[in-house]
Amino acid sequence: MKKTITAFSLGVMVCVIIGCSGDTRTYREEGPIVAFGDSLTEGYGIDEDESYPAQLSERIGETVINEGVSGETTEEALNRVDTVLKHKPRIVLLLLGGNDALQKKPATETFAHLATMIDQFHEQQIRVVMIGVRGGLQNGTYKESFKNIAKEKKIIYVPDVLKGIFGKRDLMYDAVHPNAAGYAKFVERLHDAIKKVL
Repeated sequence: MKKTITAFSLGVMVCVIIGCSGDTRTYREEGPIVAFGDSLTEGYGIDEDESYPAQLSERIGETVINEGVSGETTEEALNRVDTVLKHKPRIVLLLLGGNDALQKKPATETFAHLATMIDQFHEQQIRVVMIGVRGGLQNGTYKESFKNIAKEKKIIYVPDVLKGIFGKRDLMYDAVHPNAAGYAKFVERLHDAIKKVL
């Protein structure tokens, strides 16, 4: 099954979500949505049509392209930005940083990479939605750094998207990754946060 999901017509985006107030940038009004991330985006351990990009695509009736690569760090993802840009997206859903934390990469490097990615997307008039996850990413330096970068870059930030999912056997494929049911809840939370700019 291909990672690109069939799309319907695309609409004009209006910035009304908390976290992007004061944003005066002009964004693309057409193009697909690209989910850019690691194993949580790719859908590790489940069928491709059960991943969060596939489920989000079905829910909103728009193209969502899955550009997730399991095990990827922010440094490695930074080298794939051109792959994302080739899709000419209007929105990028950015879910990265978990593998940096697991590999104990310096947080300053992690967030410098994320900032560079966001800037590169903004240069192409692409809206960025940053997705936060529970665990190491929501504690200490990471938690505050995610909030700070979202504020600085005036991007939509969806914190703790795995809240109520992580640790529940019926919603998890393994100790880290949701199953199809878990991703359904993931998508519901994400959709509730970004639906006004889709």
